[in-house]
Amino acid sequence: MANHKSALKRIRNSEAKRLRNRYQHKSTRTAIKKLKETESKAEAEKLFPSVVSMIDKLAKKNIIHDNKAANLKSSLSKHIAALS
Repeated sequence: MANHKSALKRIRNSEAKRLRNRYQHKSTRTAIKKLKETESKAEAEKLFPSVVSMIDKLAKKNIIHDNKAANLKSSLSKHIAALS
């Protein structure tokens, strides 16, 4: 167990950050799945900016790697382009 006040605070902080990161990552994955399940192009194009924004925020906070964010955005835009 931690012996210093600062170590106890670090444990509390890191747990709070872990839960926040987990929530944001999961909600982004859910939004991506929702976008991929969309059949109409117009609806997908409407969802796309918000999903890209969520992905960019994850990359900015180092929850996911920058390259993974780029790959996700690329695959989503390809998916939207393929819709009729």
